[in-house]
Amino acid sequence: MRPLELHRDVGAYALGVLGVADTFRFEEHLAGCAHCARLLEELGSVEALLAAYVRWTPPGVDPVATPSPALLHSALGAVGGRLRAQRRRRLGLLVAAAALVVGAPFGVLSLVADPAAPHWTATASAPGVTATLAAAPTGFGTDVGLDVGGVRGPAVCTLVAVGRGGEENTVATWAVRDGAQVTMRGAAALAPADISRFEVRTQDGARLATLTRSG
Repeated sequence: MRPLELHRDVGAYALGVLGVADTFRFEEHLAGCAHCARLLEELGSVEALLAAYVRWTPPGVDPVATPSPALLHSALGAVGGRLRAQRRRRLGLLVAAAALVVGAPFGVLSLVADPAAPHWTATASAPGVTATLAAAPTGFGTDVGLDVGGVRGPAVCTLVAVGRGGEENTVATWAVRDGAQVTMRGAAALAPADISRFEVRTQDGARLATLTRSG
């Protein structure tokens, strides 16, 4: 994938709608790209707004209607035209706005908010850091939704699933500004029953939070 295409993936990555292979490639790119890290920080406010929307939605009510294939195709096509006409700095934000319209990110937020999903809470964390996590079994391993805040920034953080045998799977990587609340989605190849804990770490390996299963 070319660098320009990777830059354009920042909005989709922040909203958790990239495929597994594209997510892996973008995370490698993000580690060395200050431009994408800044854009990812700016998307934190959009993610926080979506998280609040899900929290305010009454139980049993879908937070957004599922778009028809025709609507989704039309919306993505319109957004693609706008993206080509804007400066590179605007690309990630426009993708986020399009995803808000068609409802793509609500799967991420509803996983975190779903009381039926097994939840994990922080049993140890750095001062001021808060984190909650939901993990659901899937055919490929574990689908993960994370809500974290209070991280001193700017910083690049990583969520890691640690297996019972000590093996580690990277679930997600993201950038934060100082104290921003971030909600995101990721995945691990380990099954939920094989995961001992999750850890939120900085790019240099410092542990910000350890999450263990609470129910």
